[in-house]
Amino acid sequence: MSTGVKETVIQFGEGGFLRGFVDYFFHKLQEKGLYDGKIVVVQPIEKGMCQMLSGQNCEYNLFLRGIDNGQVVNEHTHVTSISRALNPYTQYEEYIALAENPDLRVLVSNTTEAGIEYLGTENLADMPPKSYPAKLTQFLYKRYKAGLRGLILLPCELIDDNGDNLKKCVLQYAKLWELGNGFTTWLEDENDFCSTLVDRIVTGYPRDEVEELTKQIGYEDKLIDTAEIFHLWVIGGHHEDELPFQKAGYNIVWTDDVHPYKKRKVRILNGGHTSMVLGAYLYGLETVGECMKDEKVSAFLKKCIFEEIIPAIGDTEDNRKFGAAVLERFSNPFIKHQLLSIALNSVSKFQVRVLPTILEYKEKFGNYPKALTFSMAALISFYRTDKANDGDEIMQFMKTASVEEIMKREDYWHADLCEMIPMVKEYYELIQSKGMAEAYGVVLGM
Repeated sequence: MSTGVKETVIQFGEGGFLRGFVDYFFHKLQEKGLYDGKIVVVQPIEKGMCQMLSGQNCEYNLFLRGIDNGQVVNEHTHVTSISRALNPYTQYEEYIALAENPDLRVLVSNTTEAGIEYLGTENLADMPPKSYPAKLTQFLYKRYKAGLRGLILLPCELIDDNGDNLKKCVLQYAKLWELGNGFTTWLEDENDFCSTLVDRIVTGYPRDEVEELTKQIGYEDKLIDTAEIFHLWVIGGHHEDELPFQKAGYNIVWTDDVHPYKKRKVRILNGGHTSMVLGAYLYGLETVGECMKDEKVSAFLKKCIFEEIIPAIGDTEDNRKFGAAVLERFSNPFIKHQLLSIALNSVSKFQVRVLPTILEYKEKFGNYPKALTFSMAALISFYRTDKANDGDEIMQFMKTASVEEIMKREDYWHADLCEMIPMVKEYYELIQSKGMAEAYGVVLGM
């Protein structure tokens, strides 16, 4: 079916994140006259929002709110970058016909972290196959048979090496379905599976503010989306000419290696969160916004980021700028981020986000970083409360075991932490005997 509109992008996923991130960027490219082409949205699972999108002519309102360079920003955009929304479970023929569209060049996806998986139970003839990689293999095979060029694939799923993993799954299906060497060669040569890193807090449908925002736009929009101002999209590839996001003024990085950017985000943003929230909760605070307004907790976070994390991973201008942006993001007055929601599964988060920095700092400077080490004592103290939310075994053990026993659990920490025990024990006893307010004072020298 021809729509009379040039459709250049296919997007698997119709949720708030893609609408507040990718679809917004394409809208802005079109608005600035830098790109000609619309997005066709495909619903990756049986139940979704394509019908709702179609009912609104695939248009919706996006509100970006936050702090940018010290100024409160509240930007409203009526997004019109989507031409159609298709449910392949009820509109299979329309959906698969897209594979034969010569204008199609870009594929974007966000099918959740569990979306990129190889099931191995589907068939080429399924209408459609169950998993996203199987749907994609079937789609690309149809395109190959039509003699058309391949695609630039930009998966946004939050897993490491998302492009490489998606490609691996597609090649597995090509082998399972015996689609031949010609197709495999075309996959390899004509398609670019780019690994990406996405970074923007998209807060989605604003239930608490919908009445006020409806008055502002003057009509009901069931798909209103909200997000922070900050954005970063790191793409492992070089298609700047075809997708001039940078030219439009957006923070999009084309690179040969996504990993350093991933490390920076995990260590500074996620590590900042994890090192701060447990102590802050014990101190009596409930949201990240409250933390940023509190003298002691905000000073603690700044010490973690600028005196410990950044020196450990590399004291560069880019890392310092990213650290400053993190402080602005945490101070966003439009986002009420609950500490207890961030505190979920803190042991595994600490192991990935904070501990590597502690160990790198020790290796680099010969001593353990005060604030980050203190955050481990705060973690142990938090798990003694009834507010910890983790696996049953972890919660039971952490509640009653000694500091030494906890620190010796290499299956938790993936490292030998015996050397750290005296320092963590000292901070833990300080928290228990003096309370968080005084303990913060000691760590900060206040």
